[in-house]
Amino acid sequence: MMDIIPEARLNLVIFHLKNSDIDEAHELVKDLKPNTPQEYILKGVVHASLGQASGSTEHLKTAQQYFQLRDQRNNFCPCLNVCLCPYSDDDFNWNYGLAKASVGDYQEAEEALVGIGNEMYRVDSVFINWLARCYIMNGKPGLAWELYLRMETSSESYNLLQLIANDCYKMGQFLYSAKAFDVLERLDPDPEYWEGKRGACVGVFQAIVAGKETADNLAHVLAMLRQTTNPQVEYIIRVMRKWAAEQGLA
Repeated sequence: MMDIIPEARLNLVIFHLKNSDIDEAHELVKDLKPNTPQEYILKGVVHASLGQASGSTEHLKTAQQYFQLRDQRNNFCPCLNVCLCPYSDDDFNWNYGLAKASVGDYQEAEEALVGIGNEMYRVDSVFINWLARCYIMNGKPGLAWELYLRMETSSESYNLLQLIANDCYKMGQFLYSAKAFDVLERLDPDPEYWEGKRGACVGVFQAIVAGKETADNLAHVLAMLRQTTNPQVEYIIRVMRKWAAEQGLA
């Protein structure tokens, strides 16, 4: 019985979490060997909170392990939501989603993050950036782009553009990478943004030639390239237009 959190201690852990007293919550659970879903969740949430606060990937990995074990043992306690009602579903989904995303489990992370209804969380740049990354990694770059379009111009939207540009490029989602690099280049004429935009535009063109992208997207690519003053752009445009003419698209 020594390894089971009494109800009073469980509620005290939740109280500390709700008041952002993460260290106090950790003290109460650090030596706990969980046996019930409630205990697995509390251990996971405490480690996720510590990881979020300190930037520790170790705590986030530990949180993921406890959440996974909780999923496996969920049939132990059908009244789990009632037992943990002081700690809201949004709080759980926030910590669970960030923990999952931080260790690359983007599908479950997306499911948790989109389940958050609390506007305080949804407007947080941490939430927006992680959800955008989940969308991209799960093959939904258009949804990540929509997150950007809904933002006001700010340093946070600029950071999101960089995330979309680079993550989409890595994932071969070149159209949305090109869109993001195009905006970045117009905001800041850094040569790196042109190089990223050039590579992404060529990637879209190659996908069109291979039949993996619709030819309609060529017009979008050409329009973005015309926004650039770099002398290399004229040659790239000529090659693309020549191919389009040969295909009867010009």
